[in-house]
Amino acid sequence: MIRADLILVLGGSVKTGSRVARLLTRRGLRVRIGHRSGGTPFDRTDPATWAPALEGARAAYITYDTDLATPGAPETNCAFAELTVASGARRLGLLSGRGEQEAEAREKAVARSGADWTVLRASWLAQNFSEGHLLKPVLAGEVALPAFEVGEPFVDAADIAEVPAALLTQHGHAGRGYELTGSRLLTFADAVATIAEATGRDILFVSVPADDHAAGLAAEGVPDEVTGLLTYLFTTVLGWRGAHLGDGVQQVLGRPAQDFTTYAHDTATTDIWTDKTTDRGAA
Repeated sequence: MIRADLILVLGGSVKTGSRVARLLTRRGLRVRIGHRSGGTPFDRTDPATWAPALEGARAAYITYDTDLATPGAPETNCAFAELTVASGARRLGLLSGRGEQEAEAREKAVARSGADWTVLRASWLAQNFSEGHLLKPVLAGEVALPAFEVGEPFVDAADIAEVPAALLTQHGHAGRGYELTGSRLLTFADAVATIAEATGRDILFVSVPADDHAAGLAAEGVPDEVTGLLTYLFTTVLGWRGAHLGDGVQQVLGRPAQDFTTYAHDTATTDIWTDKTTDRGAA
């Protein structure tokens, strides 16, 4: 095992980052969480926050968020990766997309930094239905998306988290890329039906035009950059780019990726998908 005195985890309060931080901490490693709104202040758009977050770190897990598809993202990430190397954090794990032009540009930028990098190309997170923007529609009983009969290999965030926790502390992963997906392809309608079965609730899936979906998000007050990213994902990324399976989880962890049905049933036991409006009415 590689001895890492301190590991910086960016986005450590969100889906994969929080899980990576917990896993590393349980293994007795020191972790610093860098985030805009928690832990050590870190803002990708504010270079003044970079050096304090990197001080003393020997490895870093870099997540992407809405800046993935924004102008200047590759240059920003190249500058940050170069600073990590200059600061002494040579091992970098980058959570990326699956073939998007912006994601590939970002990967190349990190590769140019001189770091011992590893790229993790992840499919759509299953947790988007329970910890992300799709939770509210699931609770409402209708999930309307501009997604038609397209297969997506939804991956569990817990599987993603175990991979960087391994690669940042083990030899043999530098300069490699891993595709992290679930075990099978499902349409969004399949995924919603699986959640409905797991919860015992009636939850509908409705296909809608992309423009209508974007207008609905705007009406709910979703920030423009998030709406733009979601529209980009559904209209450009979803489909031919992602409709195939990867074996990165098996390669790194030596076991198959968790199935979406397991995720749905495990999550249902937490009552996160309980229709609280219905419960109050029944009471």
